[in-house]
Amino acid sequence: MMKRTIHPPVLFVGLMLLGLLTVGLLLSSGSRQSGSAAALAASPYLNVSLVSVASGFDQPTVITHAGDGRLFVVEQAGVIRIIDENGSVLPDPFLDIQAEVESGFYEQGMLGLAFHPDYANNGYFYVYYNELGGDSLVVRYTVEDGDENTADPGSAFTIISIEQPYPNNNGGDIHFGPDGYFYIALGDGGAQGDPDDRAQDGSSLLGKLLRIDVDGTTPETNYQIPPDNPFIGDSEVLDEIWALGLRNPWRFSFDRATG
Repeated sequence: MMKRTIHPPVLFVGLMLLGLLTVGLLLSSGSRQSGSAAALAASPYLNVSLVSVASGFDQPTVITHAGDGRLFVVEQAGVIRIIDENGSVLPDPFLDIQAEVESGFYEQGMLGLAFHPDYANNGYFYVYYNELGGDSLVVRYTVEDGDENTADPGSAFTIISIEQPYPNNNGGDIHFGPDGYFYIALGDGGAQGDPDDRAQDGSSLLGKLLRIDVDGTTPETNYQIPPDNPFIGDSEVLDEIWALGLRNPWRFSFDRATG
């Protein structure tokens, strides 16, 4: 199958993103402490402590799971390691493609990992990384038959390739949504202030959240377009696009209660 390469140049912002949670609490002393602050101080939700689970990782960017008790940790240089059910880091990597990953700039590297909803049966997982020329790739790999802790490096199947004009603002998060479709977060391509307005340009995939169907291919692409994507029929916006106008959506998530 041919892979679709989208070259840069992007309309208006359309989603809440970025899975970044910063919790801050300022409690003043004496009579200046408000009743609400005092209530928060007594809340059981503030009784938090940090417990070391595993260590020894080199620039980890992602931690996720495949629904089976193990944790998978992505290292920026292009390695995926496993923390097993007992909390031990396995000595051999799940996948090592460092020779294919550009991580020389601090916003480049292997930045995303997602397991197929039917991973237990098909063994498919997906990684987002910058290839040696700096462009962004989403590639599907398959776990080795008979070895759940090792991926087959020869199973690489490129889903999409997107040219990157600069090394920064690569986005990089990937997830399967509750609808079963595949979401890809892409930054605006970098440089200061998005000089070519890619995030607002509907003819570019940069600065967007994409939504595609990776369970099928077409003669032109290694994926299909969900029929209810919001810009289908709009000649000025690519069909893959779900949301526009994004600077650098490093992380995003779906609400577990509502989807």
